Amino acid sequence: MQLKKSRKIMNEETKNQKFTMSVELSVLEALGINLYSNAAAVLSELVANAYDADANRVTIDWKLDGERIVVRDDGCGMDVRQINDRFLTAGYKKRDEEGLSSPKFNRPFMGRKGIGKLSVFSISRSVTVYSMTEGGIPEGLRIEAGALQEAIKENESYHPEPVEVPDEYAVKGTTLILDDLKTKRAAITAAALRKRLARRFDVLDERSSEEGGFKIVVNDNPLTFADRQELKKLEFIWEFGEETIPSVALPVGVSRYVIEDATIDSGRNWKLKGWFGTAKKPTDLTDDEEAGSLKNIIVLARGRPIQEGILEKLDFSRLFGNYVTGQIEADFLDLDGEEFEDIATSDRQRLIEDDERVLALQAFLRKAFVGASEEWSKVRPKKEAIDAIKRFPKLKEWVDARPPWQRDSAEKMIGTIASLELEGRRAGEDRKALFRSGVLAFERVGLRQASEDLEQLSGVTAVDLLPLLGQQDAYEAGLWVDILKSRIRAIEQFQHLTSIDEKEKVLQQHLFDHLWLLDASWERAVAGGKMEENLRNIEPGLFAKEPEGDEITGRIDIRYATLSGRHVIVELKRYSVKVETNDLARQGAKYATALKSLLEQQQRGDEVSKIEVIFVLGKPPGTRGMALIAPEDFYKSQFAPINGRFVLYDALIAGAQNQYEEYLAASESARQLDELLGSLDEVSEE
Repeated sequence: MQLKKSRKIMNEETKNQKFTMSVELSVLEALGINLYSNAAAVLSELVANAYDADANRVTIDWKLDGERIVVRDDGCGMDVRQINDRFLTAGYKKRDEEGLSSPKFNRPFMGRKGIGKLSVFSISRSVTVYSMTEGGIPEGLRIEAGALQEAIKENESYHPEPVEVPDEYAVKGTTLILDDLKTKRAAITAAALRKRLARRFDVLDERSSEEGGFKIVVNDNPLTFADRQELKKLEFIWEFGEETIPSVALPVGVSRYVIEDATIDSGRNWKLKGWFGTAKKPTDLTDDEEAGSLKNIIVLARGRPIQEGILEKLDFSRLFGNYVTGQIEADFLDLDGEEFEDIATSDRQRLIEDDERVLALQAFLRKAFVGASEEWSKVRPKKEAIDAIKRFPKLKEWVDARPPWQRDSAEKMIGTIASLELEGRRAGEDRKALFRSGVLAFERVGLRQASEDLEQLSGVTAVDLLPLLGQQDAYEAGLWVDILKSRIRAIEQFQHLTSIDEKEKVLQQHLFDHLWLLDASWERAVAGGKMEENLRNIEPGLFAKEPEGDEITGRIDIRYATLSGRHVIVELKRYSVKVETNDLARQGAKYATALKSLLEQQQRGDEVSKIEVIFVLGKPPGTRGMALIAPEDFYKSQFAPINGRFVLYDALIAGAQNQYEEYLAASESARQLDELLGSLDEVSEE
C-alpha cells in the first residue's frame, strides 16, 4: 500500500485526532491486504523494523490463546511525532530522512520503501501499537482495518484510536498486538514460524547487546542455527570466501568446500558471502511441511531476503540443481545513491531482472554452480559408496576381492546406485535389486576386460586361459544365483497356493509361468506355450475329430511343445479334489486324441508318438475298478495308452526345492555370490 505522506501533528486537545493516517484504498489493498500471502513474510517486515530501530531483541508471542500475535522490541521506540511521520506514513523513505544506517549500532538499514508496516493487515484486522522512547512518554493507538477502509471510501483521513498503555508495555521500544486474525493466512504453527524466520535472516550471531547483537525470540525461545532446517539436510556445502557456518550446525560428515574468489566486481567491491549446498536426496528438501520447501536459494541483502529463489533464473539444468539449497548474501543488490535504482519488488521476494547487478550475480552463480556440480559428480559416488558399504559389509568384501584396476570402478558403481533418487514405498527394495544387478553386470564387465587383455597376447597358453575361465565361471555362477533364488521363491509361493487350496485357475497360471517346476529342462524358450486353450483355437481353420469324424470339444489347461517336437498336455486339479484314475484316463485320452487329429491334419504324423499327458494332483487318484494288481501297475495300465503320468503337488515342490538348493550348496562360486546378494536383502534401508 502507499499511504499519503502527512507530517501534520494533531492538537493534543483534540484527543480523538491525536494520530492521523491517510491512504488510498487501492494502495491499502495492493500493498497491505493482498501483497503478503504468508505470515512468515509479514513477521519478517516487523523483525526488520526492530533491527533498524537498534533493538537487541525482538520477541514474537505467536497466537497467544490462539487469537493474537504480540511482537515487541527493545529498540529506540517512537514518540507521537515519529509515530505520525514514520509509522503512519506509507512510503516514508527511512534512508532519505534518517541516513543509511541506524544511529546507535550503525546497522545498514534493512527497510527502504516504507510500506512494510502495512503488511500486518494481510493477517490481522486489528492492530494495537505501543511505543516509548528512552525517558519519553508511552504512546498507544489502535488501527481497525474496517474503519480504515471506510475512511478511505469517504475520502477522509483516518484517525487511529488513542489507547492507554498497560504497564507491561510502558518500556522503551515498540510493541504491536495483532488481533482478529485471518485464519488462513495465519494458519501456521510456532515451530513452522521459527523455521521460516530462521531462513529469512542472517542475524543469528552471538554478539552481546553492547556489541549490537540481535536476537529473534519466538515464544520465549531464541532462534539459533538449529532452526535452520536446510543445514541439517546437507551432504556437501560450498561457502563463499571462508567457512562461516559453525560446524555444530552441520551434519556429521558433511563435506565442506570454500570458493575463495567470491568477488563479482573488484572495482566496485561487489562480493558474495553465504553458502549453497546439496542434500542427500531431492526429497530431503521438500518433505518438511513446517519449514516449507527448502529447494531454493534465498538471496539476502543487508541481512534480509531480497530474492526468495534464484535457482530457476540461472538456466542451470544439470542434475545437481535438484539437490541444491542455500542462502547467499549480496549486499550490492541494495546499494544507496542516485546511480543505483531500487531493484527489489514491493514484497521483497523478487528482483528486477535486467539490472546489471542481477545479471552479474546470475552469471557468477552459474559459473560457481558448474564448478561445484563437476566436483559433486566426482566425489559424491565415492561418499555414497562408503555409506552403502557400511550398510552392506559384504559389498566391501566383494570390492576388496576385485583386481586393483577394478576397485575404483566398482566403488563408483556402488556409489552411483546408492545415490540414485528412487521414489515409492519399494524404493529400498528397488535399490537392493539394482545392487544385485550391478554386481552381476560388473562381473561381466570384468570378464570382457580379461578377454580384451588376452586378445593382445600371441601364443595364448592354458596358463593364460585359466584366469579368464575362472572369471567366466564366477559370472555364470552369479547369473545362476539370481535364477535359482527366484525359482526358490516361486516354489515357496506355489507351496503357499497349494496349502490354502487355491483354485485351479490360480495354480494353472503359476505353473504355466514356471513350467520348470514340472521338469527342470522345460524353459520358457520353447515353442507353442499355451494356457487354457480351446481345442477349436489350436489351429485356425481346423478342428479336432474323433476317428468317426465327430468334433472333439473342450479346453486344455496347459499345452506345451518343445523345440524337439515333444507335445505336453498338462491337466491340473485342485489340491483337495479326489479324482478317479479311470476318469483321468478318459479325459487325457480325449485331449490326446484331439491333438493327434490336429497334428495329422497338418501332416505332422511323426510327432503323434511324442504326445504325453501329465496330471497334477493333490492326492493320488482313486483305483475304483482295479483288479487284484498293485496300484502302480493299475496306473501304468490306465495311462500307458496316452503316454501319461501323474505328479503330486507335494512331491513336485519337494523335488524342485531339493534340486535347486543342492545346486546352490554345491557351487562354491555361487555360494559366495549368494551370501553377498543375500546380505543385500537382509539389511533394511532407512
